[in-house]
Amino acid sequence: MNSVPDFVVAIPARYASTRLPGKPLASLGGRPMVARVAGRALAAGAREVWVATDDARIADALAGLHGVRVAMTRGDHASGTDRLAECARQAGWDDDTIVVNLQGDEPFAPAAGIRAVAATLAASGAPMATLATPVEDAPTLFDPNVVKLVRSVQGDALYFSRAPIPWHRDAFALSTAQLPQGQWLRHIGIYGYRAGFLQRFAAMPPGTLEQIESLEQLRVLEAGFRIAVALSPEPFPPGIDTPEDLARAAALLEAAR
Repeated sequence: MNSVPDFVVAIPARYASTRLPGKPLASLGGRPMVARVAGRALAAGAREVWVATDDARIADALAGLHGVRVAMTRGDHASGTDRLAECARQAGWDDDTIVVNLQGDEPFAPAAGIRAVAATLAASGAPMATLATPVEDAPTLFDPNVVKLVRSVQGDALYFSRAPIPWHRDAFALSTAQLPQGQWLRHIGIYGYRAGFLQRFAAMPPGTLEQIESLEQLRVLEAGFRIAVALSPEPFPPGIDTPEDLARAAALLEAAR
């Protein structure tokens, strides 16, 4: 991995969640989930860690966490990207600042993975960077809630999709239950960008592909910008979206004690 540049981490944390209301405040091992996520950002060595939220209850939950700042943002943002763009303006970051967007439901994000996004952005010269990891089984590949991607030999994203891409014509003609190994990548929803490009991204109108797939990163590709993709240096557990995910995460923490 390339040397790690100076970077900041911004964590979007919206109180309302369809599948898990109040998700940032859900207790994991006696601590709010958003506090655990912020702790992962601090462990990665970020120069600054900010949580961008629209709810005072989330700000209150972070009040005693040293090194974490809170940006109170508008409640009507359409996406986490819009929320982070407002956070960046409040923080006063200059256009060249490397911002890592760590989702507020990633309490097990490995510090090495967070650093890898910042390093990939700096080394690639792309305006945006993200991570991926190999798909290990057929159910994951065919799950529309799992985003897949393909990339060029230079490591740039060619496309992101909820569909299984690339489609293995010969193997899948026989069976979709077996998975030839090493040919598919699962997207990990962590991003890096320069603060200036973050503002540009948030100002772009949604693209056609984005609206079809409901994947915001496609807005960047459709507009003709590069997204550099690196393989995560460590396993990156899935985020927490449902009560069942939360129960599994709590069991993992308990087992690790």
